[in-house]
Amino acid sequence: MDMGANYDNLPENVKKKIVDLQNLQIQLQNLRNTHDFLQSQKNETELAIEELEKATSETTVYKSIGGILVKSTRDKLLDEKKSLKISTEMRIKTVKQKEERSLQTLENMKKSLQSDLQQK
Repeated sequence: MDMGANYDNLPENVKKKIVDLQNLQIQLQNLRNTHDFLQSQKNETELAIEELEKATSETTVYKSIGGILVKSTRDKLLDEKKSLKISTEMRIKTVKQKEERSLQTLENMKKSLQSDLQQK
């Protein structure tokens, strides 16, 4: 049976729910991608912190800025990395909350759509 023909016969409010559901699925995937990226950034930052903590204050360190390496101090760079870790953790928490809310909304939308489709 042709799905397109079945879709065309659906009421407009049901078509809108289908589009909204698909859009939410895309948003959820984007949130998951963002979460994965932030988690990777956090892991990388934690490794940098570990290495910096092994170094002494006199150790020459460099940081990458726009594709070039710039000399810095261990303590300054360590502070920057610790600050980055904290802000990344906060962003991960925020994204995770949005992800959980989106999942709940998605489940509610699916139930509503199933109900609408069974009534048709």
